[in-house]
Amino acid sequence: MIKACLIFNNHGKPRLTKFFTYFPEEEQQQIIRETFLLLSKREDSVCNFLEGGKLIGGSDFRLVYRHYATLYFVFCVDSSESELGILDLIQVFVETLDRCFENVCELDLIFHMDKVHYILQEIVMGGMVVETNQTEILTHIEAQQRIEKQEAGTCMAGTIMTYLCQV
Repeated sequence: MIKACLIFNNHGKPRLTKFFTYFPEEEQQQIIRETFLLLSKREDSVCNFLEGGKLIGGSDFRLVYRHYATLYFVFCVDSSESELGILDLIQVFVETLDRCFENVCELDLIFHMDKVHYILQEIVMGGMVVETNQTEILTHIEAQQRIEKQEAGTCMAGTIMTYLCQV
């Protein structure tokens, strides 16, 4: 089971934190700090799996991560998850973000946090992997965008009618 998904930059600033298991906020902050300290010391040529230790529930947990440009994508998982499967999941997540934001960067994660969370929810829900087919994920995201545009148009039309009725 996936316990958490974390994205932070090279300076340790969290850009996305999603915990699928409850941890008090102080403990979440400690997990983020310790995770960054562990990963930032590692060279890019070493393995992308790391034992979690005391970090997030004991030795049964692992950190699976990828470092892309200025961002670390980290999944905290238990022993029932395949490390290679999670690496593939990170790749699907990043490729989906790339397709949605046309070469995703840190600013996209900052200014479009709601969309990033929605994409993650299409892939992982409640700590379980739901979808890994990028085409299916993008189809759902496009459908959501159409609904948002329709609602925005309906809301705008209602606002105009209200304004005209007042005049």
